[in-house]
Amino acid sequence: MNKVNHVAIIMDGNGRWGKKKRKSRNFGHLKGIKIIERLVEDSIKIKIPILTFYVFSTENWKRPKSEINFLFKLIDYYLVKEIDRIVKNNIKINIIGSIKNLPKKIKNHLQTCTHRTRNCKKILVNLAVNYGSKDEIINAIKKLKKNKKSISVKNFVKYLYTSNLPDPDILIRTGGKKRLSNFLLWQLAYSELYFVNKLWPDFSVADYHKIIKQFKKVKRNFGNI
Repeated sequence: MNKVNHVAIIMDGNGRWGKKKRKSRNFGHLKGIKIIERLVEDSIKIKIPILTFYVFSTENWKRPKSEINFLFKLIDYYLVKEIDRIVKNNIKINIIGSIKNLPKKIKNHLQTCTHRTRNCKKILVNLAVNYGSKDEIINAIKKLKKNKKSISVKNFVKYLYTSNLPDPDILIRTGGKKRLSNFLLWQLAYSELYFVNKLWPDFSVADYHKIIKQFKKVKRNFGNI
């Protein structure tokens, strides 16, 4: 039976869910936060040590400015409002992506959150913010070259955002789309992929458990027979 060490999630469908409910896309994003909370709490209970959520991609800058601003305010508000609870629950927050071009306020709060939770050990939650896998790979190559390291898989992975982490065992994408959308392209090479038709705010803990149960029964060959 396979052990689950790392689950990566593309939370697709927030905006469509909001429209479906005859509300705004932003209403969907607000509801989506609650699903993250539930999955983190449940992952602690069932002892999954690492979760990675695709929060904001490098391509999301193409969205309407009002939606981008709302997303940043939502992230910012949540980190400030919930930071004490996050620390109390022993949840470590890590940011993957390029945050240097983010608004100063949210960048500072992201850094404060990672600093305050640095010694937490119950679960690691990676938030992919302003993340793009192609950029990550190019940056890793540049660092490899700058540090005059020989080209090898072992040396290359040291310069990825996830350098000290195991690759995801499972990728879950909600929203009915079957694509990776520039997310963890290197790291997902041997992950089991689960595409769910439900929009993210409709995704439940029961859905999560169903996927984990399926994964545990999968025969993983990694190129072998």
